[in-house]
Amino acid sequence: MSASRLDIMEERFVRYCRVDTQSNADSPATPSTACQLDLSRMLVDELKGLGIDDAELTDYGVVFGTLKGNVADNEAPTIAFVAHVDTAPSFFAEGVKPLVHRNWDGRAIVLPDDPEVVIDPVMQPYLRSKQGETIVTASGTTLLGADDKAGIAIIMGLIDHLKAHPEIPRGDVRICFTPDEEIGRGVSDAMVRDLKADFAYTLDGENPGDLVAETFSADKAVVNIKGISIHTCCAKGRLVNALYLASEIIALLPKDHLSPESTEGREGFIFVDSIEGNAAELNMMINLRDFELEGLEKQAELLRTLCEQVNRTEPRARITCTVTPQYRNMRYWLKDDPRPVDIAKRAYADEGFPPNMLAFRGGTDGSIMTEKGIPTPNIFCGMQAPHGPMEWVSLQDMDKALSICARVVRYWAQEARA
Repeated sequence: MSASRLDIMEERFVRYCRVDTQSNADSPATPSTACQLDLSRMLVDELKGLGIDDAELTDYGVVFGTLKGNVADNEAPTIAFVAHVDTAPSFFAEGVKPLVHRNWDGRAIVLPDDPEVVIDPVMQPYLRSKQGETIVTASGTTLLGADDKAGIAIIMGLIDHLKAHPEIPRGDVRICFTPDEEIGRGVSDAMVRDLKADFAYTLDGENPGDLVAETFSADKAVVNIKGISIHTCCAKGRLVNALYLASEIIALLPKDHLSPESTEGREGFIFVDSIEGNAAELNMMINLRDFELEGLEKQAELLRTLCEQVNRTEPRARITCTVTPQYRNMRYWLKDDPRPVDIAKRAYADEGFPPNMLAFRGGTDGSIMTEKGIPTPNIFCGMQAPHGPMEWVSLQDMDKALSICARVVRYWAQEARA
């Protein structure tokens, strides 16, 4: 590993993080926010500067490009590496000021724009192992955006590495940067069609060694409550407050064993994500998550039952519960074609990481891509504590992911030629 490789990765990553790319689930546009295109256009220019002549930004907001293979035609499959440009809408993401802590001394990191935000190695055990490495954080009032700009920087570094080492056999390598992953809209039929890859890997996720070939399945529930609106001066016996009814439904949810804060591992949950509206009418957005479809069905049945129960206490109101699918556990398809997982396992092991087969309590673009026909497990990118002001990443962890990706490319080409 050369110092220059880390220096280039640092420069790119910091530059990407400074660009506001927050997505917005309430926007009907594609991509959901125009600011994502600022980074996407930058990436197209950068890819062309790296010799990726077919780099393009599609009209649906996805960046594509191809690093051509160096083995005989048709010997190796086309492999894609995918990362998303958007950052989560769950925390402030405008005006990100990345801070680089080189040769980190192991002490708590106090973030200057809000000194009450402290990244403490006592509270984050994994951080304790990073002393002496280069840590990048935000400044205290925004998230950092390592989710998933670390993935983008890793893929860009992979292009550099493969071009600098033509002795590494490779088939065609497709590069793909998607918008709107954080709101579940990054993968469309057009994106899957235009990717033109046999297999793919997303670069997302946290700890080195984590390899994701199993994710939650996810449904979204929208509970609509229509009350009766009337001026409060004459409301007695006539007003039906939709907000009160929503609070009753929330109170009935079994928070001791079916909420995100009370579950772990393979346990599913119901999460009330947001409420939009007022006393007259509102919508509750509720996330249903489970590794198995049977668990999702039970959650939907429970939610509908609770809505009906509350509606019976106030029959003048109208309460409906609509459940729609979002994504499915990639395991359902990867178990039928485990090759991309097996090759990633080999790459992890040969880089000194016994693969931790993580059952990921979330979803990735790869969940939908796998369901749509391109098997896509997930390789870590090193981000920690994402979606909040204490987000951080080690550049050395990002570099480890780059080395694993380079092995994946080599092993696919060698497998095809065996």
